[in-house]
Amino acid sequence: MSGFASLRLAFSAAALGGLLCVLQASAQSAAAPAQTVTLGPSGLPLPRFVSLKSGRVNSRVGPGANYSVDWMYMKAGLPMEVIQEFDTWRRVRDADGSEGWINQSLLSGRRTAIVAPWQRSKGGGRINLLDRADKDAGVIAILEPGVMGSIKKCDGQWCEMTFEGHTGWIAQSQVWGAYPGEKVKN
Repeated sequence: MSGFASLRLAFSAAALGGLLCVLQASAQSAAAPAQTVTLGPSGLPLPRFVSLKSGRVNSRVGPGANYSVDWMYMKAGLPMEVIQEFDTWRRVRDADGSEGWINQSLLSGRRTAIVAPWQRSKGGGRINLLDRADKDAGVIAILEPGVMGSIKKCDGQWCEMTFEGHTGWIAQSQVWGAYPGEKVKN
């Protein structure tokens, strides 16, 4: 086959693939309501929350071991938001907004969250951990902004979480580690 013919075949295949993608996307958008989910190369949604597996995790400036370490995280279980994927590397964002690349082997699907990290620097008030998913429920514990806990489940409005042996409910809007309206079952 001549070089021109193979180039023409490649172009035709690319055009057909592009047309199929457009048709598939329009069919999905017609079937799906307002919220669309973007899947990364792994087949998992982007963005999504994960947590750190280890107590020492390097965050790099690029997706590979040859890139320099920009930051080292020292807390296992820390929630991270995966915002991009490249091969076995995940671009993540932490609760403070810092971004970097971490190898997927150092990330876990176990869901954790941080209580109102945006209130830490303000000396903000305490957040109540409640005995049921109701703003008028009894208080189990009083949490400081920035404390980390494990998510058991979220129903879109409330998250049942465990903080150092205390399990209760917290408004989902008060945590970084679950999206507004997201349902989570850990």
